[in-house]
Amino acid sequence: MKFKMVHENYNVQDLERSLAFYEKAVDLKEKRRKVAEDGSFIIVFIGNEHADFELELTWLKDHPQKYDIGEEEFHLAFHVDDFDAAHKLHEEMGCICFENPKMGIYFIQDPDDYWLEIIPEKR
Repeated sequence: MKFKMVHENYNVQDLERSLAFYEKAVDLKEKRRKVAEDGSFIIVFIGNEHADFELELTWLKDHPQKYDIGEEEFHLAFHVDDFDAAHKLHEEMGCICFENPKMGIYFIQDPDDYWLEIIPEKR
């Protein structure tokens, strides 16, 4: 029996803001979307050509309040081929929330407070 991870879901408060953030911050673009017939939800899968794994962003009409994501102990991690350029971009975006220079990594935070780890491709 073989298992393959295919996607992770994040519920988001403002779908368009989240889509813009993920495209600018980590080059993830919309691949497909599902809209409920009654307008109660929109699900958008985002990804890029570098991996099959996708991030599923879910917007729920009846959940206008901010999501409580706990203590933020979970995160997605991204390898990046130009760590310095990525760090500069994320500094300019103001989304760096934690840095660990000793480990050579840092984290950015999306508009809904989910954390994303940025790792140099080669350490």
